[in-house]
Amino acid sequence: MTDLRPFIAGLPKAELHVHHVGSASPRIVAELAARHPDSKVPADPEALAEYFTFTDFAHFIDVYLSVVDLLRTPEDVRLLTFEVARDMARQNIRYAELTITPYSSTSRNIPEQAFMEAIEDARKAAEAELGVILRWCFDIPGEAGLQAAEETTRLAVDLRPEGLIAFGLGGPEIGVPRPQFKPYFDRAIAAGLHSVPHAGETTGPETVWDALRELGAERIGHGTSAVQDPELLAHLAQHRIPLEVCPTSNIATRAVADLDKHPIKGMVAAGVLVTVNSDDPPMFGTDLNQEYAVAARLLGLDERGLADLAKNGVEASFLDPGSKVRLATEIDTYTAKWLAR
Repeated sequence: MTDLRPFIAGLPKAELHVHHVGSASPRIVAELAARHPDSKVPADPEALAEYFTFTDFAHFIDVYLSVVDLLRTPEDVRLLTFEVARDMARQNIRYAELTITPYSSTSRNIPEQAFMEAIEDARKAAEAELGVILRWCFDIPGEAGLQAAEETTRLAVDLRPEGLIAFGLGGPEIGVPRPQFKPYFDRAIAAGLHSVPHAGETTGPETVWDALRELGAERIGHGTSAVQDPELLAHLAQHRIPLEVCPTSNIATRAVADLDKHPIKGMVAAGVLVTVNSDDPPMFGTDLNQEYAVAARLLGLDERGLADLAKNGVEASFLDPGSKVRLATEIDTYTAKWLAR
C-alpha cells in the first residue's frame, strides 16, 4: 500500500472540532505545570503520557479539568493559544475553529476582559506570524450546569471578541440533557452565532435529535451514535448537516470500543457530510495528520479521497465564501502537483 503520510503532511487542512486546553502539547503542559508547582499535573513531559491514559470518559474529564487549572493568568492563556496555533501550522492546518470554554477560566478568577484580550492577541499573532487563521467557538461546560450556561452566553453575547463565530456545548452527555440549554442557544443564535453542540458521543441518537430540534445545531460534535438511527442519518445527509468525527478520541474515551468498527464508515455510506478532527490531540496521543491517516485506512481513501475529505472540512466550516474557495483551490492545486510527480 502507498504510504499516504507524506501527502497528508503537506495537505492544506481545516479543523473544526478541536479544544483549546485539550490541544496543549506535553511541552506546554509541562511549562505551565512548572509555573504552578502546586498542581497535581506532572511537569515531566514523559510522565504526562501516563497521566493522559484514561480509564473512561469521566476520568478524561477529571484529567482535562486538572489541566484547565494550570491556566491561572492571562499570560498562561496567551501562551497556550499561540502555541496551539504553532502546532497547527506544523501540520499545514490553514484554518481552525477552536473550541474555548471561557467559564473555566473566568470562574477561576481570570478577569473576563483580560481573557478576551489574551486569546485575541494570540489569534492575531498566529495569523500574522504563522499563517494560521483561528476562529472561536465558546462552549458551555455541561457538567457545570445552568449557571455556566448563563455565564458563557453572557460572555459570548455581551463581550463578543472579534474572532468568535460559534456557540457550543461540551462535557459529559450522560445526565446532562440537551433541551435544558435551549434558552441559551436561542440567545446566541439571535446574536448571530452558529450552533455547534456536542451530541451522540456517549449517548444514543436521541441526543443528536435534541441538538437539532432544541439547540438549532448546524453541525454536530461527534454524533457517533447517529448510525444507530437510519432516519437520523437520512436527515443529516438530506440537510447537509456535517458531523465532526474524531476517531482516536472516541477510542481513548471508550465511546467506541474498536477502531476497526468505528461508525465513520456507516456515516459516509449514508451520504453524510463527514469531517475528520483531532478533538484533544496531545491528550489522545494524536494530531490531525494522524486522524487523516486513520480515516484513510478506515475508508479506503487514496490521495484524491483525502483531498475530498479536506474539502469537506472547508465546506462545513464557517469561513466566508471567498476564503472557502481559496482554501479549496489550494487543496486541489496541492493534490494535482503531488499526483503529477
